[in-house]
Amino acid sequence: MNYGVSFPIAKKGVVIKNEEQQPLYKWLTDSKANGWNNPQPDWNFSKYVIDEKGNLTNYFGPSISPLDDEFLEAVE
Repeated sequence: MNYGVSFPIAKKGVVIKNEEQQPLYKWLTDSKANGWNNPQPDWNFSKYVIDEKGNLTNYFGPSISPLDDEFLEAVE
């Protein structure tokens, strides 16, 4: 049922900027931390691309499909 783990597999979290914002989203939405991006996610289907070195390289709003050429080029 839980794959033998004792920690939460999924949990709803805060992504908007406030004191309860999850650490990952604090980094993704703070240009001083990630190098360039400040906006918080627009909606559930916002997409962030992080390269193999841990650098935030792209942000795509929810209107961009994961099958869009611009998105696919960013992840290649």
